[in-house]
Amino acid sequence: MKSDEIRSLFAQFEAAASELESVECWSAREMQNLLGYSKWENFEKVIQKAKDACKNAGEETDYHFPDVRKMILKGKRR
Repeated sequence: MKSDEIRSLFAQFEAAASELESVECWSAREMQNLLGYSKWENFEKVIQKAKDACKNAGEETDYHFPDVRKMILKGKRR
């Protein structure tokens, strides 16, 4: 991989970061596109494998993969 590509990807990942309770984190939905997955179902399988690897390493998966749902704001209907 060329260093220009690496810098570009790094910048994209940093731009996608959010802060939640003073902790830097990334939304899986945003990471999906950055990592080249067009379907959520395929990316969700990768997330599950990462959770399994975390568990096998003796780590608490809930600490590293909190199930956070993004709220969708809808306008009020009258």
